[in-house]
Amino acid sequence: QVQLVESGGGLVQPGGSLRLSCAASGSISRIYVMGWYRQAPGKQRELVATITGDGTTNYADSVKGRFTISRDNAKNTVSLQMNSLTPEDTAVYYCNAVIRTMYTGNYWGQGTQVTVSS
Repeated sequence: QVQLVESGGGLVQPGGSLRLSCAASGSISRIYVMGWYRQAPGKQRELVATITGDGTTNYADSVKGRFTISRDNAKNTVSLQMNSLTPEDTAVYYCNAVIRTMYTGNYWGQGTQVTVSS
């Protein structure tokens, strides 16, 4: 059984920063790509950023230059540093990872709320 547990969400003023973290646990053989997605009220879930095992990153255009994704392969963690936040960044943020145990599966965290408001 694999679990992804997120932390670090909350309320922040426009222009502020937050750091999200996600830890994977369980009978993990290997973690391939890890990433963050978000879903705002009334909208579809969208990709925010992904990172491969060798550190190759990919960002949504809306967050380029403001968000930075990183991972610690030894600790099975992925983080998202979010700077210059705007109200449009308000959403539930979900951690995602493609993980091999006995089989390879796509796993999601429970989500953490990020609210940007004055």
